[in-house]
Amino acid sequence: MKNEEMFDINVLGKALFDSPLGLSKVQGDDIFNFVNEDEKILQNISLKEFKKNTADAKEPLAMEKAGPREKIFFDPKKTTAAVVTCGGLCPGINNVIRSLVMGLHYFYGVKEILGVRYGFEGLNPSYEHGFVNLTPEYVKDIHEFGGTILGSSRGGQDIGIMVDTLVDNGVDLLFTIGGDGTLKGANAIGEEIEKRGLNISVIGIPKTIDNDINLIDKSFGYETAYHVANPIIRDAHNEATGAYNGIAIVKLMGRDSGFIAASAAISMPVVNFVLIPEMHFELEGENGFLETLKKRLDSKHHAVIVVAEGAGQNLFNKDKNGQLTDASGNIQHDDIGLFLKNSIADYFKKNNYEVTIKYIDPSYIIRSAPANPGDSVFCSGLAYHAVHGAMSGRSKFVVGRVNNQYVYLPITAVTNKRKKINMEGGYWYAALESTGQPFEMR
Repeated sequence: MKNEEMFDINVLGKALFDSPLGLSKVQGDDIFNFVNEDEKILQNISLKEFKKNTADAKEPLAMEKAGPREKIFFDPKKTTAAVVTCGGLCPGINNVIRSLVMGLHYFYGVKEILGVRYGFEGLNPSYEHGFVNLTPEYVKDIHEFGGTILGSSRGGQDIGIMVDTLVDNGVDLLFTIGGDGTLKGANAIGEEIEKRGLNISVIGIPKTIDNDINLIDKSFGYETAYHVANPIIRDAHNEATGAYNGIAIVKLMGRDSGFIAASAAISMPVVNFVLIPEMHFELEGENGFLETLKKRLDSKHHAVIVVAEGAGQNLFNKDKNGQLTDASGNIQHDDIGLFLKNSIADYFKKNNYEVTIKYIDPSYIIRSAPANPGDSVFCSGLAYHAVHGAMSGRSKFVVGRVNNQYVYLPITAVTNKRKKINMEGGYWYAALESTGQPFEMR
């Protein structure tokens, strides 16, 4: 595959309708301009990469700039949109729903917007969930609340049945809000639509609190997650310092990537150990975690530990072939939080070393919280750019931010692997600087 083809977006056909937005094509008239089709955003903005491409006479990898186009594919007066939310809860879902409805209705004049109930189940008539008519009046206050007004579910449904439902209800645009599994499902729906020769646009808006979507700067809800975790860690520190040799363990979300745990630790710099899925650590041994924790208590007589839910899975004896998955296909990890608590208690009891341990798991409180102001702004941007891309006839794409610019990416480009913390990168080093923990504990 050529470089320029890697991020090519599927387009349903030639855009023939004039956009109703009334934007400009002239620089300097103080009116926002339509985005030209040849506007691209570089994936790698380093000077080293620029020189390499120049030396090789090669065009650098670039992505389509998101935004409104002068010509659109769908006639707004005859367009029906649908919105579905899937997977676990995440701060900001309602913000995205609201902004999708407002953008479709007020920017483009789309009046028929269906809310699909309870995830992809809602596209299978056998569940009898029905649809909700989404209007500006219906969604005007939903951003004040966490969760999703549409409900959610995990797991896929029969692709053919879902496409039949879209056709039967005259849906032209399907906005899917979800994580890795949802996006893969959306792409499969788009493939079936393409096979049938239908003009239905499928759009993905990446939703994962873990911030583990490949290529994009961040996913919505992640910032709110560590924002809400911040005072919880502060209070955990109060618990730890309130007892001689007090230990507070806070378990945060992060199945395969430790971004929430690391950011929470950096943002509330009272954390002494942050344990994430990307790191390999051992409990026992001279340089193991337990001995390192003991040295911390000998010195300061308290410790705060933040652990991501997917950390330390190497500590469990398990058969990889027998690993269980949830309905979304995610591997079900063993509970590192309780395991850590019990291991610490056993270790210090064996050494006749008195400690007080407090264990806190606020995961469901965090993921159910409403979006903070930063995420609220971000959610609006994602939704509005998704609307512009959909109306222009693009399909099987996601909207995200890369190098602080909104771009369109093929769904397949962001679902081919999970984003993880670079253990040799500056971000992880900042976490180590904040906690003071060793580079390795094994």
